[in-house]
Amino acid sequence: MSAAHRHAPGCACGIDVHAHVIPHDLPRYLGDVLPAGWPSMAPAQACHRHVMIAGKVYRTVSDKAWSPTRRIADMAPMGLAQQAISPMPELLSYWLEARAAAQLLRYMNERIAEMAASSGGRLVGMGAVPLQDPDLALAELDHVADQLGFRAIEVGSNINGKPVGSPEFAPFFAACAEKGVAVFVHALKPAGTERLVGPDKLLPALAYPTDVGLAAASVLTSGLIDRLPALKMAFSHGGGTLAALLPRLEQARRVFPALREAMPLSPSAQARRLYYDTLVFDAPTLRHLVDRFGASQLMIGTDYPFAFHDPRPVESIAAAVPDPEVRAALVSANAARFLGLDPRTIHS
Repeated sequence: MSAAHRHAPGCACGIDVHAHVIPHDLPRYLGDVLPAGWPSMAPAQACHRHVMIAGKVYRTVSDKAWSPTRRIADMAPMGLAQQAISPMPELLSYWLEARAAAQLLRYMNERIAEMAASSGGRLVGMGAVPLQDPDLALAELDHVADQLGFRAIEVGSNINGKPVGSPEFAPFFAACAEKGVAVFVHALKPAGTERLVGPDKLLPALAYPTDVGLAAASVLTSGLIDRLPALKMAFSHGGGTLAALLPRLEQARRVFPALREAMPLSPSAQARRLYYDTLVFDAPTLRHLVDRFGASQLMIGTDYPFAFHDPRPVESIAAAVPDPEVRAALVSANAARFLGLDPRTIHS
């Protein structure tokens, strides 16, 4: 079957790198004093449950968040063959004491592994680590890579206000590169929320892309991706504002000697070593990202199962990308490379 046919809008051949999990239950804290931000689950109507944080409802979710059967049933209409599943970003819990977060994330990683194991290869595990403590993060990286067999992890765009490009995280990302574990960076607790005017639902619409763009820029300006060419790092929401920031960063590098010294490789060249999801909700924007970052660096992202997601990602790519070979790359080939999947095992 030709690539063009396999990746037509009606196919079920895509690989989604941006989809989240919330378990039916969350563990009880094993220590003496319950941390203030420890999450829990509470019953809601029908097949829904409330995610509770600090005694308040953070989000209400359906069984699509934890049921492999429900999730897989939705994949064919979305045009998907496989889906990489990662924790709801709020569960990354960087603000908890590190050992408490390690306990919670170990539970999350085990539940994700169970979902993947029961899916017949349709779901791919993407783990999480307590990055607020580099030593504990390295220990959990060993567990998810060596014991659970995950080839990717999710991290937040910032760790308690420090962007992923901050120097203290470089040894951890070097370990990811050495182990061949890809890193998916998702917006989390973005900066600048006090400047949003309107309902709280503006947070994912406006603040998430801004924080992701700054996080991606920090990887360039710190030289992280230049020093670690084997590191596979992807950014949610199309890299946020990065594509718009790159021309300014290029000009600043030309004007200011300190920036030229800090970035021997140009920001644009570095940016084409990163990966990005396609979750931008606009065909002209997606075409611009292909031009800016390269056809080899974009992958399906849906943000399933949340309301603010792309329900037809393969159709979105088809509407933006006329070239069948480029379309095939965005629909599945790039994600297979990012996740370390054997293309022969991709279900369709």
